Amino acid sequence: MIKLSGWLICKNVNESEVVQRFLPEHMRLTKQEAGCLSFSVTETADPLLWKVEELFTDKQTFEAHQLRTKASIWGEKTLSIRREYDISEVK
Repeated sequence: MIKLSGWLICKNVNESEVVQRFLPEHMRLTKQEAGCLSFSVTETADPLLWKVEELFTDKQTFEAHQLRTKASIWGEKTLSIRREYDISEVK
């Protein structure tokens, strides 16, 4: 399994509002992907900081998710938002 854990780090309230606006559809589409075992993006006490947790069955399904995400409206609208992720293989 491939696990991604980390943060979306918004520079300002406008970026946070972009996350809020486009996140529901991104989550819906991601949860329908083959190989997605779990996926969450949650707002923290800091409105500019979002916790991201993903779990996919294998490298191939994770990479397919990454490709779909980059080509999506979510990928386009959140491109400038900083991401800090750790990606690891878990058993």
